[in-house]
Amino acid sequence: MSKVERFVGIDVSKGLLDVAVLPEGESWSATNDEEGITQVVKRLKSLRPRLVVLEATGGMETALVGAAATARLPVVVVNPRQVRDFAKSVGALAKTDAIDARVLARFAEAVRPEVRPLKDKEASQLSALIARRRQLVEMLTSEKNRLGSAPEAIHPSLEEHIEWLEQRLTDINGKLRKAIKKSPVWRAKEQLLRTAPGVGAVLSATLVAGLPELGALNRKRIAALVGVAPFNRDSGKYRGKRCIWGGRGSIRAVLYMATLAATRFNPAIRAFYLRLCAAGKEKKVALTACMRKLLTILNAMVKTGTPWQPRCEQTT
Repeated sequence: MSKVERFVGIDVSKGLLDVAVLPEGESWSATNDEEGITQVVKRLKSLRPRLVVLEATGGMETALVGAAATARLPVVVVNPRQVRDFAKSVGALAKTDAIDARVLARFAEAVRPEVRPLKDKEASQLSALIARRRQLVEMLTSEKNRLGSAPEAIHPSLEEHIEWLEQRLTDINGKLRKAIKKSPVWRAKEQLLRTAPGVGAVLSATLVAGLPELGALNRKRIAALVGVAPFNRDSGKYRGKRCIWGGRGSIRAVLYMATLAATRFNPAIRAFYLRLCAAGKEKKVALTACMRKLLTILNAMVKTGTPWQPRCEQTT
């Protein structure tokens, strides 16, 4: 008698965890707190699932993913857009938490996304610092833009808030540096990445914390994971523009800013960018290609443990 392969989907909301199991069709709910998470993990361990899939929900899934990983359950966090596209393809148009859990279980069974390395507690904390830094930068930009057009009566309030945000940003930058220095592995990887012109503290910290797969995947898979791999949009004789979508948006946003710097200060990326522009590529398209090339080079550097070598083709 063959062993039954079970696939689990979990819809995560602020207060509730909805669980669905295939092929039995079993489903149940638990609270999204320490007690509920413990119950879910214990029950899943007894089922010995082939795969447990849940969507990224802006941090509400973090505690559950951590508990599942600690229990050595094969858990994968997937992009919500990918799941919604799958749901449309199978005609699952209705949307409730229970239905979403079943769709996730069907997605796990049909697509079988790869179980990738999960971040440990320290890496999660580093990711939280990076996310907070990004929020502070966004708030600073907004307040400085307001200051340029605001009436003089509210200038003191804006200037005070800007000063406070700048101090918080300085504090976060210091905490990021300390967090990386605590780990010899992180420190070595961060120092290796920063040998590439255009790669600064923010990008290197973001990659260390948010992309543990860097150096473990080939160039096509790492580009697809981050969301800088172009996808075809063809049908019959129609040939649409290739475009990027999905992936890890927070990493892609930081990579974009680093690539802007690299097109000025990194000789290989600058030459590549100018060559694409000279060939008639739109600047946005050329910059996206440069993002992919820079990521590919960094992936090869980490894989081989080799510092930046401008004369070498690092495209592994």
